[in-house]
Amino acid sequence: MVSQSASPALQASYSDVLRDFRVEFSRGGAWTGIVLVLLGMGLDSALYPAMLVPFTAARVVVAALIYLVLRSLRTPWAQERIQWLTFVWLLLPQLMIAWMIALTEGADSIYYVGMTLAIYSSGIVLAFGLWQNIVFGAISFLLYVAACVWHAGSLQQQAGFVVNSLFLIMSACVSAVFTYFNERARFMLFQLKAEVAQKNLQLEDNNRSLADIKGQMLQQEKMAAIGTLAAGMLHEVNNPVNYCMMAIEVAIEDPAAQQSALVSECLADAKEGMLRVQHIVSDLKTFAYRKSGNELEHGQFLFQRALESAIRLVGHETKNVSMTHDLPDDTLVRGDEAAIVGVLINLFGNAALSMRKGNTPPYEIHVSARWQADRLHVSVRDNGPGIAPENLARVFEPFFTTREVGQGLGLGLSISYGVIERHGGTLSAESEYGAWASMNFDLQRANWEDADAVR
Repeated sequence: MVSQSASPALQASYSDVLRDFRVEFSRGGAWTGIVLVLLGMGLDSALYPAMLVPFTAARVVVAALIYLVLRSLRTPWAQERIQWLTFVWLLLPQLMIAWMIALTEGADSIYYVGMTLAIYSSGIVLAFGLWQNIVFGAISFLLYVAACVWHAGSLQQQAGFVVNSLFLIMSACVSAVFTYFNERARFMLFQLKAEVAQKNLQLEDNNRSLADIKGQMLQQEKMAAIGTLAAGMLHEVNNPVNYCMMAIEVAIEDPAAQQSALVSECLADAKEGMLRVQHIVSDLKTFAYRKSGNELEHGQFLFQRALESAIRLVGHETKNVSMTHDLPDDTLVRGDEAAIVGVLINLFGNAALSMRKGNTPPYEIHVSARWQADRLHVSVRDNGPGIAPENLARVFEPFFTTREVGQGLGLGLSISYGVIERHGGTLSAESEYGAWASMNFDLQRANWEDADAVR
């Protein structure tokens, strides 16, 4: 008896489980029935030795029929009709017992006890339905009445008949009550197991979410610490760089330096080196001061500038890597420039490591961007070994990495995914295994109201 308040999915699942449960118990009950039917030959020889041969033949036939039903339970057709097949094989001994009662002592025959046992087993042991149990009890009682009438030639109100009939009726009532509450108990137990399983799934999801949040918080704390450190060093580094630039400019104008080609060349190289240091300091300054909240919503920057900063900052990782890009003239987007620089650094670093791991030079990374509606769609593609198909759907999972132990926590792409999502876009991966891999994301177009400030 399934609760009407249960969901259709739960009812369907319970029906499947109950069917398997009934199949299992029907098999066990059928084997037990076969054994008990055959053991009854001892009772026949003790009480009715004259009827031993026909009774033995009847018992063998009934045991064989139960066995045939038992063998059929292996088929899907039989398993779908398990309740009625169980009803059939359980009714076979009842027919046999009724026949024996009619041939022996009628209402005074001890064989009625076998009918009572079958009725009890249908409600207590076997997973019968309530209506099946009621029908089975009613048929068993009618068979007993028919056997007594057949034996006596008419229905006589003998004391033994009345007593045995009452026992059969009481057995049927008790069995029906047991069936009702057994059904309820089975469903409540299944419902409880389903709820526990659902809670466990929710707990697993919560644990995964907590692990994701923990990983992101760790990465955010790390990046905040790096940003704070970078911000503190900017002033200390920038001042001596400016002093050096001033000194180099003065030296370049000196007549003695201008008269020496070697000195002029060395000063030009020094100036170029100092300019590169200034660019790095400027990029670190952009990377250190990250926007949040309203600043992210109203911030805007040129994606081309962020790309150039990222290429410079990741230069030590992309040595011997050809970095090319194809961008539209207008790359003004909305968001946090420092965060996008961080995403690009992560994508470039991963691409460079993957290409070197694949050991298939020349190494190439190409960045392309195009406008679609009001969003700039960016693709970072490398010619490395690509991503294995079984890993493609997992690359953005926190702590998932194909690197060797100690070479990465597997948080970079997860954090980058969160950054792009925070910008209202999506970071996705494409790959042809053994040929290339591409990371794609999109950014919101910004207005040109503050273009001069951005430039």
